[in-house]
Amino acid sequence: MKFRRIVLATLALLIVWSPGDGFTAEPAVADTSSSLSIATFDLDVTPPVGNEMAYDPVRRLDELTLRCRGIVVSGAGQPIVLCAVDWIGIANEAHDAFRNRIAKAAGTTPERVSVHCLHQHDAPRCDFSAEQIIHHAGATDLGPFNGGFARQVLDELGQVVAAAVTKPRQITHAGYGVADVKDVASNRRLLDADGKVYATRYTTCRDPALRAVPDGTIDPQLSCLVFYDNATPVASLTYYACHPQSYYRTGVPSPDFPGIARFFRGQDTPEVMHVHFNGAGGNIGAGKYNDGNKENRLILARRVAEAMQTAFDSAKRFPITAKDVQWKVRPVALPPAPHLDREQLQAGLANVSRVGPDGGGADDLAWLMRCQSGHKIDIGCLAIGDVRVLHLPGELFVEYQLAAKAMRDDLNVMMAAYGDYGPGYIGTEIAYGQGGYETSERASRVDKSSEGVLMGAIAELLEGEAPEAGL
Repeated sequence: MKFRRIVLATLALLIVWSPGDGFTAEPAVADTSSSLSIATFDLDVTPPVGNEMAYDPVRRLDELTLRCRGIVVSGAGQPIVLCAVDWIGIANEAHDAFRNRIAKAAGTTPERVSVHCLHQHDAPRCDFSAEQIIHHAGATDLGPFNGGFARQVLDELGQVVAAAVTKPRQITHAGYGVADVKDVASNRRLLDADGKVYATRYTTCRDPALRAVPDGTIDPQLSCLVFYDNATPVASLTYYACHPQSYYRTGVPSPDFPGIARFFRGQDTPEVMHVHFNGAGGNIGAGKYNDGNKENRLILARRVAEAMQTAFDSAKRFPITAKDVQWKVRPVALPPAPHLDREQLQAGLANVSRVGPDGGGADDLAWLMRCQSGHKIDIGCLAIGDVRVLHLPGELFVEYQLAAKAMRDDLNVMMAAYGDYGPGYIGTEIAYGQGGYETSERASRVDKSSEGVLMGAIAELLEGEAPEAGL
């Protein structure tokens, strides 16, 4: 079936328009003011010693902390909130809870709040749906799915955001900059002559033969969106697609190399709030440039930080008012993977006493139940002048990011992935027939037809024309 027909069908069946979805739809009483402001917030979300992270309990704390950072944009209708968290993922009902709590604190609606993780591995995971399933199964130890610390974070986050919005900064200009990141990203999925995955080049790759293979399909560009009060920069948002691991399973919480790069930039320009988002990096890692040597963490961080600085310094500043800032959402239903069987998953959790990092199937069951209940994921788009920032769920393949940019090459398109972590990996349709870890039953909870659903939503949000063929 041609991609165009897939898009039209999925748009008709799966994309639901809700009141206020459009760029121009705002509250009933129009805001006649043209002024804009931004409030910034920053919270330490490092778990304490003994708390479970995604793979291991915390055995000690280090110099660098995990952060939850973001901005609240006010003046263009109800506030818009963009938030990035140094955790591996926030999924299902937990993702709802974060958006709801932030929305209440910021005086907006959850549809106008976007929460993303950077996906560091020495960091917590959060899934209240899976937690509840494990608890009801009779487990006495919820392992990495114990949401106690996350609920403390939610309480503190609400307070931090509420305090931040009382101290906004005027915004008169925005700026867009871009820079290539040198020798960091490489494609993880290595294909043979028949188009099948013969090896996965993970983010630590000790095999010199695999490291010698070219980068493959990546997006080398780091994009930067800057907000200014006249000539003074207030906040810098950066976007780059790559798994953020250099090494992990140390028992020490770490923001890894993207967080260190962000720290470097904060030291360079401490008056600016630096917020970083991971793009569509599901099939991208640093494996070609990382043999596991601990020194590589700082090397990779410096390379990313250099690109952050170049993009920031080269950003072209342009004046903006409220009418130049718009927000649009498309709720979509992603079809669950065919291998997910509710009865089998429930049976597998019978009499469980503790689950490990793999969740014991609880996270699979949580996602499947969400799908079967009719749950939809919001795909968001922030428009500022000719800049578009797309907000997507899961561990999205880089092809989606590249396709979105190609779809509207007359605009400056950026993408944040790792929103709702419930779907797991989201590959392209063709990737599900190629083999490899990312599209295996262990990793992906969605059907291959998700490509049509997501590309249809992206096309609508960008008001562009979806590709004729698959990605």
